[in-house]
Amino acid sequence: MEYKVVELREGLIGGKMSAKKLEKELNRYAADGWRYKSMTSLDIKGRMGPGGVEGVVIVFERD
Repeated sequence: MEYKVVELREGLIGGKMSAKKLEKELNRYAADGWRYKSMTSLDIKGRMGPGGVEGVVIVFERD
């Protein structure tokens, strides 16, 4: 079994994660033989200023 961990964010400064972007990435990895295993949301503080970035960490697996 092999695993891949992907951090996916909408942008570098601010912004909400879009379902369309998430769906595109899930399908892209599925096309390469990866199966979705789990997902965790995250909020990353911006490097510049008080804003944060919403995103997810996705774990995929394949044989």
